[in-house]
Amino acid sequence: MKPIKTLMAGLAAMVIAGGFALSAQATPITGILQIAGTANFNTSSLTTASSATFADVLVLGGNSGTFAGFAVGTPVVMASYTFDPSTITNGLWSVNGFTFNLLSSTVVSRSATFLSVNGTGIITGPPGFDATEGMWAFTSQNAGGRPHDTFSFSANTEAVPDGGMTLALLGTGLMGLAAFRAKFGKV
Repeated sequence: MKPIKTLMAGLAAMVIAGGFALSAQATPITGILQIAGTANFNTSSLTTASSATFADVLVLGGNSGTFAGFAVGTPVVMASYTFDPSTITNGLWSVNGFTFNLLSSTVVSRSATFLSVNGTGIITGPPGFDATEGMWAFTSQNAGGRPHDTFSFSANTEAVPDGGMTLALLGTGLMGLAAFRAKFGKV
């Protein structure tokens, strides 16, 4: 009778652990965030520019996923950005409790009046959201005049939490082995 009680206690522990695993799951950050503002480059030609500072950065429309409810015109805080050579930039942009930490970037295309830079990084959010890998795309036109630059962020989530199913299956398998051992272990 003792092995049955042990089996039941272990099964109860598994159910409780599975419940905690389900409640501990955070939400991945998904979607596209469109922001725009004014960039001031370290040179007047984008052919030689290597860094920028930003002003008047605001949320634009056309956002999706986690960012769908962001109000158009919400102010965005931007850090100074060195893109050539690529520089890690913590807090590249922050808005509504979300922050994008740039890990790397590459100049895709440039001329005297056009610049395109793509990058990757991690976006973090308020409690309840998972840190999520994302991509950054930055373009600028009309440098030296009144540049109006557009930026976009797109979260790229590869892994999806399994809701505790792996833990439940592992526990069930271990409990089965314990029951098998209890029944057939005495020779």
